Amino acid sequence: MECQVCHGSRWKSVTVDGVERLTRCDCWRGVVVQKYLADSRVPSKFARAELATYKPDTDSQREAVRLAKRFVESFPAEQKGLVFFGPPGVGKTHLAAGMLKAVIRDKGARGYFFQTTELLRLVRETYHRSVEETEMDVLRPVLDADVLVLDDLGVEKTSEWVHETLGLVINARYNARRATIITSNLVDAVDPNDKDFINSFMMQLGQRTRSRLLEMCEWVEVQGADIRDVDRVTEAAKTGQMPEPPGRLTKKLPGKSGGMARARLRDSGVQYELNWSGGKAGNK
Repeated sequence: MECQVCHGSRWKSVTVDGVERLTRCDCWRGVVVQKYLADSRVPSKFARAELATYKPDTDSQREAVRLAKRFVESFPAEQKGLVFFGPPGVGKTHLAAGMLKAVIRDKGARGYFFQTTELLRLVRETYHRSVEETEMDVLRPVLDADVLVLDDLGVEKTSEWVHETLGLVINARYNARRATIITSNLVDAVDPNDKDFINSFMMQLGQRTRSRLLEMCEWVEVQGADIRDVDRVTEAAKTGQMPEPPGRLTKKLPGKSGGMARARLRDSGVQYELNWSGGKAGNK
């Protein structure tokens, strides 16, 4: 239906201090917000995920949703992001997707949702000769978004290239003071002798990038029952069949990197420039 104020022009006339001026019609904001939501890359699985529909069962989940709502209410004055970490199935991605959609819808922010493995895959694909897209074509919206969600940080295989690529993204957003929301099943272990160190932020990102995240984000450990296990048990009760116990994914310590590929982001004035001193690292 055509807007009855601007009749489709997206502009309206207003009078300020006796002077008539043109300004954007209210309907324009609605159109822009819908485009931003469509471009946000939130997976269809979480299309209905909202902060209002998150059902916390534990104190840590209640604290997580409280901080998520506070972030949305305070944005853009609130520049500190959030790191939701903890076991699978406790609603971390639900919270992140709900936050992103809320700041787009309520504040007109430009934001993107990337599964970390998918982002790294898109960067690697630019190394193929047949692909015209460059690293910066992929990374530009990631670096410039008002709000960025990096989902499932730590699922990707550890390597020097992964350290450097994720490090440059996080460091660039840190320097630009742009809000970043991260979800992860990693633990915050810093002692190499700790049995959980292999699955830690320190191991996956390195000390420098972990330190950046500590500065730029509020960390929230989210605990609770795995909703997927609860659903499986509920379904088993209906069918009378007991479900198989879920398997445990373990990581192997990464081998010593044979290459010296390093991602470096240089501020060359107008735009960033991404250089790889070790050449293309597509097989990392």
